Amino acid sequence: MTNQSKSGTIYLMGIGPGDPELLTMQARKILTEVDYVVGYSLYVNQVSELTNNAILEHWAIGEELERAKRVIDLSADGNKVAMVSSGDIGIYGMSGPIFNILSDMQWNGKTPQVIVIPGISALQSASALLGSPLMQDFCTISLSDLLTDWPDIQNRITTASEGDFVVVFYNPKSKKRHWQLEAAFDSLKKCRPLDTPVGLVKNAFREDQEVVLVTLSTVMNVYHQIDMFTTVVVGNSTSYLFEGKFITPRGYEKKSGKSDEKK
Repeated sequence: MTNQSKSGTIYLMGIGPGDPELLTMQARKILTEVDYVVGYSLYVNQVSELTNNAILEHWAIGEELERAKRVIDLSADGNKVAMVSSGDIGIYGMSGPIFNILSDMQWNGKTPQVIVIPGISALQSASALLGSPLMQDFCTISLSDLLTDWPDIQNRITTASEGDFVVVFYNPKSKKRHWQLEAAFDSLKKCRPLDTPVGLVKNAFREDQEVVLVTLSTVMNVYHQIDMFTTVVVGNSTSYLFEGKFITPRGYEKKSGKSDEKK
């Protein structure tokens, strides 16, 4: 990487689901100190009032690599730059493109300094609103085939289904990409009871939040409600619905008196 003498800093910042109260104290502090805030327009707008005269750069979806290069260029001029992403920036977020480009540039690991600020992820937000769906082993699968070929995604769905994982689907459906989620449900139905819970959380902790609980047998009745702002959670063979909550038992009732809970 050429010219590594300046002391710019890149903050890779997860801003959580969008509610300012769910933004970490560390992120709030840094937003008051940076020179630039860069990100997808929706996310920049969500933190704009928390900055202290920072220059706000709004970018469109589909400009991820250009956005990452811009952040690196700004830091090379000695600026403190916050790259903001919804949820946690390390989960299907912008930390990947930044580190990929830096590695291609033979970054020395020090200049620019890169600091990752974690945020509340979409799967955590969805879990909190649904009940306790993630009490056993689970996996996340993005259904977007823009960057990953569909056969690879399908293989992961099949493996997760056969392994009885609770499955969290990111990027489930868009206007142009609408059949993949139905295919995923069909795969899961081969290994799971039709009364397996399915939780749909759209716009978690925002004004237009929607939480829907259905099952594998009835999910197609609400299929039209699912979009790119929806997180879809499908239970495993032990999951169930009770009083409006999605519950996956932790299993303590089978191991009374024993615990390996991480504090």
